[in-house]
Amino acid sequence: MKIPGAEFALIDCYFTAQDVRRSDVALGIGDDCALLVPPVGQQLAATVDTLVADVHFFAAADPEGLGHKALAVNLSDLAAMGATPAWATLALTLPKADEKWLGAFCRGLFALANRYDVQLIGGDTTRGPVTVITIQAHGFAPPDRALRRDGARPGDCVYVTGTLGDAGLALAVGFGEATVADKDAEYLRLRLERPEPRIAQGLALRGVANAAIDVSDGLAQDLGHILERSGVGARLDVEQLPLSPVLLASLDRQAAITTALASGDDYELCFTVPSEQVERLERLAVNWDCRCTPIGVITAEPGLRLLQADGSAFRLEQLGYDHFG
Repeated sequence: MKIPGAEFALIDCYFTAQDVRRSDVALGIGDDCALLVPPVGQQLAATVDTLVADVHFFAAADPEGLGHKALAVNLSDLAAMGATPAWATLALTLPKADEKWLGAFCRGLFALANRYDVQLIGGDTTRGPVTVITIQAHGFAPPDRALRRDGARPGDCVYVTGTLGDAGLALAVGFGEATVADKDAEYLRLRLERPEPRIAQGLALRGVANAAIDVSDGLAQDLGHILERSGVGARLDVEQLPLSPVLLASLDRQAAITTALASGDDYELCFTVPSEQVERLERLAVNWDCRCTPIGVITAEPGLRLLQADGSAFRLEQLGYDHFG
């Protein structure tokens, strides 16, 4: 059952008015389908993510942050493929048409869309028992230049961007499972609610990285997808994981490492780089607005080995977030 009468007025008020108007959109919001003109010689990258209230975000979460995050998690997928963002569609289920909530949600959504020249080209609105936000994003990559999960090779160095575990700690605080100093709460909230898609980094990794993935369900689990698709293994030095001062101040080191390895929602990039490209990567990373940290090496022997500084194994009970666990 759709929002009666008000649906099209809602669309016109909140979603039709946007700053981005791309030349490759022949027809956007307002018809049964959008009409699009993909650039010649480019492959289309498409991804979709769904966020459900009290499953992927707290129902009382800041709606402006939700607008940002709903698009950011999709842009993070495009970044992991080395794709340039272009278009997005939005399917939005709401218990009621709350003008204040919608206004804030759109501010967050379109502020990020404007930064990356992403045009909202269509979607659907409907009424339901809980808030559900689904965004499909599209981008472009040159043929044979997209980053994939199946290209890792033995001897590749494993890198990650940014820091790991902050969003996981923020979730633990939200569930009452951890406490942090008041001065650190806002930093953690922003890391959870406003992840930064690493678009510039993904584009820079074309022709440099052999494989890449975004860290959404936990580093150990997501790197495991690269290992499985590539038919290789990896050896990680857990002492080299990039941990923020807030994470280290809030948890003992073992718990901080576990959080960095197994918690989701970081939306950083994990990628592998052949040895002959490491110097080039490090020159590029000097100008990045985030850290770029080597954490291990790809091995011919299958499986993920987590090693401490003394060479002993680091025990991890759960690899990462399980949507049906």
